[in-house]
Amino acid sequence: MKPYIQLLLSLFLITSVVTAQNEALPEYDAAYAEKLNADDYGMKKYVVAFLKSGPNPSKDATTKAKLQKAHLDNITRMAEEGVLVLAGPFVGDGDLRGIYVFNVDTIEEAKKLTATDPLIQSGGLVMELHLWYGSAAVQEIGRIHKKVQKKGF
Repeated sequence: MKPYIQLLLSLFLITSVVTAQNEALPEYDAAYAEKLNADDYGMKKYVVAFLKSGPNPSKDATTKAKLQKAHLDNITRMAEEGVLVLAGPFVGDGDLRGIYVFNVDTIEEAKKLTATDPLIQSGGLVMELHLWYGSAAVQEIGRIHKKVQKKGF
């Protein structure tokens, strides 16, 4: 009799686990998930760009400042269009200068966007692009950031 009880208990536990995996979590918001193109795990595909020091860094301080401003203006434009959901510099003086997270599905789309960056155009930066699977909520960083940003760039 004991083996039957163990078998029934095991089947009950397996059924409970499978059922729990198929049920939506308590905080799940289907409309919000759909708006962000989230899959069932709350994730989606992005393209991450690592900005690296390029072969042609500007030596002239005035040109360097103009390129940096144009670079920041381009970041703002892409963020406002919703194609850039995260951007920022790395701290330090290494070759790895910054990161972009593009809200696009392909590396080809991201290449077109990186080509609009004045520092890329000048050769001051180069990009290394990778597909990334991350939380669909990453898209909300820009909206949330406005609530904590006291000064503009």
